[in-house]
Amino acid sequence: MMREAEYFDILRQGLWISVVISTPILATALVVGLLIGLFQALTSIQEMTLTFVPKVAAMLAVFWVSMSFMTQSLTSYWTDNIVPLVMGG
Repeated sequence: MMREAEYFDILRQGLWISVVISTPILATALVVGLLIGLFQALTSIQEMTLTFVPKVAAMLAVFWVSMSFMTQSLTSYWTDNIVPLVMGG
């Protein structure tokens, strides 16, 4: 049986991994959104697709580049923390 402290430690580690994994995509969305917003403010162009399409394209590019990092992080978390708990160790 898992103690309460172990449970919260595993939960904390899982939440931290989710923050680390989502940071590159969210930071990209923030930076691209700010740049496009600045461009729209300077040129007075208020087109919704101008904000949506480049942001999604940049997020997909960053996801593609950081996919190996994300996979490695999740795999190491799973094999180091979750699998031993399931196996009873």
